[in-house]
Amino acid sequence: MKKTIREKTKKIMVGNVQIGGNNKVVIQSMTTTKTHDIKSTLNQINELVKEGCELVRVAIFDDRDSLALKEIIKKSPCPIIADIHFNPIYAIKALEIGVAKIRLNPGNIKDEAQLKEIIKLANSKNIPIRVGVNSGSLPMDLMKSHGVTAEAMMIAVKRYVNLFEKNGFNNIVISLKATNPLLAIESYKLAAKEFIYPLHIGITESGSLFNGTIKSCAGLGVLLYEGIGNTIRISLTGDPVSEVKVCKKLLNSLDLYDNLVDVISCPTCGRLNFDLNPVVKEIEKFTKKMNFPLKVAILGCAVNGPGEAKEADIGIAGGKGTGIIFENGKAIKSVKEEFLVDELKKLILKKYQIYQKEKRRE
Repeated sequence: MKKTIREKTKKIMVGNVQIGGNNKVVIQSMTTTKTHDIKSTLNQINELVKEGCELVRVAIFDDRDSLALKEIIKKSPCPIIADIHFNPIYAIKALEIGVAKIRLNPGNIKDEAQLKEIIKLANSKNIPIRVGVNSGSLPMDLMKSHGVTAEAMMIAVKRYVNLFEKNGFNNIVISLKATNPLLAIESYKLAAKEFIYPLHIGITESGSLFNGTIKSCAGLGVLLYEGIGNTIRISLTGDPVSEVKVCKKLLNSLDLYDNLVDVISCPTCGRLNFDLNPVVKEIEKFTKKMNFPLKVAILGCAVNGPGEAKEADIGIAGGKGTGIIFENGKAIKSVKEEFLVDELKKLILKKYQIYQKEKRRE
């Protein structure tokens, strides 16, 4: 079977998490707390990890943040990435205390000698660096000659990668984030042709939960479908836990994340014979904490319901006063409407318990 672009990328280890190579797409997020507030930051990191996040980035903005980083690394349940912008001293300190990865925009560090010092230290400690280019912070000469284009972003990232490689460093992850999904798609496609390094994909400053989700999925869905992207962050304004939820659903929709209960339901129409909406909400709530692969179909009528429910692991097709329950593609019983949800929950729970037993045997 022909390897995808994703599978051909270089393997990079961020702590104990592999990105690139033949690995799955790794979910990232970033804390919104003040990093120097160690308790709040660790609480948020734990929330993110419980939701399915595998790598967490924290902002190192000042001396207090830098000093707090050591304890955060020590107590975090996942590898920590230090987000560095203008002050190279913070990158050096983060490397010295053993951060799992550094995120840099090399264009923001004007002293090349300090950048080389960062590269040398990261090399000695085998710590990867994410080389980031952002459509909003391109070098001025490229802005004048090329404007805000995919070509300008590629020239910029090539400059930085060449600098790192000339200094003997190839433990690199690349990102070319843009606020415009079409620009991001074009930029990442060019990068996938040019580099063997893993790509961290995202739409930067995408917006609120509703707008940002649509914009991010429009851009990142195209890239993921074409096999581009080794790590992903959905950047949303607000609670970062929402970023992880959206990431999981996007990846699951493209068969790139299977550890998720997928509740599917019909859009409803005039044929609907029972109150579908509260049933869907109740089952979504019931399965919220069940991280295992299961497709549950909740359909509202006897026209399309039976056929579509058979495609799921477990499904119900509603009728007037009664419903049919399906398991593994077969109708197993007819149930009165008032018992329908309870019977469905019992079947879901049965599947979950079987899955847990199998995992324990492994």
